[in-house]
Amino acid sequence: MYQKRPGTFMADWSDADGRRHRKQFSTAEAARKHEHREAALTHALRASRELKLAGLSGGKKRANTETVSATATIAAAMGKLGVMIPGMGAVATTFVAGVEAIRKGLAKPIGSLTQMGTVRLGKRTEGRSPKIKEFVPLASLDDLIFTGWDIFEDNMYEAASHAGVLDQRLLDRLRPFLSSITPCSAVFDHNYVKKIDGPNLKKGKTKMDLAEQVRDDIRKFKKSSGATRLITMWCGSTESYIEATDAHQTLKAFEKALRANDEMIAPSMIYAYASLMEGVPFANGAPNLTVDLPVMLELSRCHEAPICGKDFKTGQTLMKTVLAPAFKARLLGLSGWYSTNILGNRDGEVLDDPGSFKTKEESKLGVLDHILQPSLYPELYGNMFHKVRINYYPPRGDNKEGWDNIDIFGWLGYPMQIKVDFLCRDSILAAPIVLDLVLLMDLAQRCSELKGIGIQEWLSFYFKSPMTVPGLYPEHDLFIQLMKLKNTLRHLKGEELITHLGLEYYD
Repeated sequence: MYQKRPGTFMADWSDADGRRHRKQFSTAEAARKHEHREAALTHALRASRELKLAGLSGGKKRANTETVSATATIAAAMGKLGVMIPGMGAVATTFVAGVEAIRKGLAKPIGSLTQMGTVRLGKRTEGRSPKIKEFVPLASLDDLIFTGWDIFEDNMYEAASHAGVLDQRLLDRLRPFLSSITPCSAVFDHNYVKKIDGPNLKKGKTKMDLAEQVRDDIRKFKKSSGATRLITMWCGSTESYIEATDAHQTLKAFEKALRANDEMIAPSMIYAYASLMEGVPFANGAPNLTVDLPVMLELSRCHEAPICGKDFKTGQTLMKTVLAPAFKARLLGLSGWYSTNILGNRDGEVLDDPGSFKTKEESKLGVLDHILQPSLYPELYGNMFHKVRINYYPPRGDNKEGWDNIDIFGWLGYPMQIKVDFLCRDSILAAPIVLDLVLLMDLAQRCSELKGIGIQEWLSFYFKSPMTVPGLYPEHDLFIQLMKLKNTLRHLKGEELITHLGLEYYD
């Protein structure tokens, strides 16, 4: 739903076949209700189709070859894969240093589904559970090469040392490699990130000039590095909260806004526009309004450059997407959920600004409503109170603490409490997510069935606020997300989907 002009509100949704629809209403409430109703119908139809697809497999494996299934052709992962990162801070340097440490045999890829995870094929009695990286043709870690943009001029060794996430002794062993990666000058707007500033900035008369400079950076990196394929992974700061406007609806309107220096065009959108125009997939690791816009979906489909996001699911929200499904499964009520975080890295400093915090807050608050569905279970979740706080506390650095107080109630309404104190390392949790998204987004672009659909909803597993086509509510349950991801891989390789019915064992 968006406001077209005062007194005019547009319901905006897509049907089960991906066709987009709009309808005009005089009030925001009426537009939201219409979108919600249409989204529910779309969700039900798609679920019905998935069940039919699972049933049609008949418990038998479909014909399949190494790279061809009944519906999808996957091109081989030939040559180098270039990873371009706007924001070479704690998450980016932890990811790149980690990849190099793993390549040198200094560490294991713990936390990475693509490197350590398996996928069950067929019946449980068949005992077929290959590693995901052996099941689908993913790029090799040895083929990854890196570049990025940042407002500071530090190379990756200097940036990683400053971030203070990894042991300095490990960084020193990786110093020659990390020192060789220096950032391009960045697109930056202090109105969107108020708490930090830096000298390494692009200059241009218009935002279109800046976008063209980013496109030139992309072309130069591809040529100089010899990469055959590219991925852009946003690891930059959280931008101030904004909502979509007319400037974000079509390519014509967006490019006009770029040339007019429209204040509603954020830096992250410029990176996304430049990447998609160059045919490069884009994943958004922050809660910014970046690629979840009609214009970006249009560009993604037109240039067959997959998109996904937003906001890496790392600490506190990871716990929510584990615990909330358990409450719903056992029909335990929820009175309130109070969450607070303390962290002291650059992310914490940025989020100390109310505008940036609002963006993060919106991302975190939506999780419980979508999982618990209070409209379907009003007696259990209709009156729940959900509060999220983030506090900048420099002594902690990257070692974030997420504390939750959860008030639940059970049989006959008797109250109970759960306390969670998660002393986590934010970038350590995020780095394997970045690796998996790089490899799986590259897989999507090499896949005939995925590259042209735009939003890769099957990658929701990695995000706090997963993107969906307009009008379709996101799935937040971690376990449903994982099933969806693995079923997508099975489908691409012509294997039967796993429904966990188990009835075939009793035939």
